[in-house]
Amino acid sequence: MTDLSQAEQRRRAIHGWLLLSPALAMLGTFAFYPSVATFWTSLWSRGTRRRPSEFAGLENYRALLEDPTFWKVAWNNLLYAGTTIPLSIAIALAMALWANSKIPARSFVRTAYFTPTVLPMIAAGNLWLFFYTPSFGIINKVGALFGAPAVNWLGQPETALWAICLVTVWKESGFFMIFYLAALQTIPPDLKEAAEIEGASRWTYTRRIVLPLLMPTTLFILVNAMINSVKLIDHLFILTKGGPSDSSKLILYYIWENAYAYFDRPAAAAMTVLVLIGLGLLAAFQFTVLDRRTHYR
Repeated sequence: MTDLSQAEQRRRAIHGWLLLSPALAMLGTFAFYPSVATFWTSLWSRGTRRRPSEFAGLENYRALLEDPTFWKVAWNNLLYAGTTIPLSIAIALAMALWANSKIPARSFVRTAYFTPTVLPMIAAGNLWLFFYTPSFGIINKVGALFGAPAVNWLGQPETALWAICLVTVWKESGFFMIFYLAALQTIPPDLKEAAEIEGASRWTYTRRIVLPLLMPTTLFILVNAMINSVKLIDHLFILTKGGPSDSSKLILYYIWENAYAYFDRPAAAAMTVLVLIGLGLLAAFQFTVLDRRTHYR
């Protein structure tokens, strides 16, 4: 290899690293360093004025695995994710298919579906707090018209978590619909015409052509929905504060509670590390197993 070609390769490598350096600096500052610092914090004991913090190894993780509240919260989060993710994606797909068809007032329909997404989380929480109010909430008022008894939706352990799930599905379906709507508009109309010429029904066209072409969008939405399922905290502050009896408490709220209400930062850091590991494993599964079954053309 001549000196000239080596110099050209070195110049290209430097050029590449210069292009990557802003992204690396941002990731290092806001992602890698906080992750390492959180893991390091999780290895220390909780410090007080009389007893300073000491290196405790994996003691916080052992205590966490023996904490029944942690398992209760983890189970709540699994129920929450298992309910909201498939429902949000299914409703978003149905809304996108309908909003993409030739219907009257199509722009109004799209705007109406997207409206919950642009509402601030706190405003949406207060809106649903009014809906769920036992004495004059609109849900109980509508139920009373059909003879249903009044229900304290947010005050009972049996209904509190499902009430939170309903708020999330209502808010996220419109957001995910936008991605499906954009993907539907990239499908060439020739495919539909060819399917009609071949005598394919509307359901066959949707199942055999539209859904496979939407798989990359579905995978993207699935990853975002998984991340969102462990990020919810705003609605809990407004609606239930994790109660009653921890029935609606989710993992991020429990992390916040340990860090800022009980001032147990090492325990909160240990939970954060476990959440990061769980999300990393799920992302690896999605991008290694599901990605191979996805058609990008």
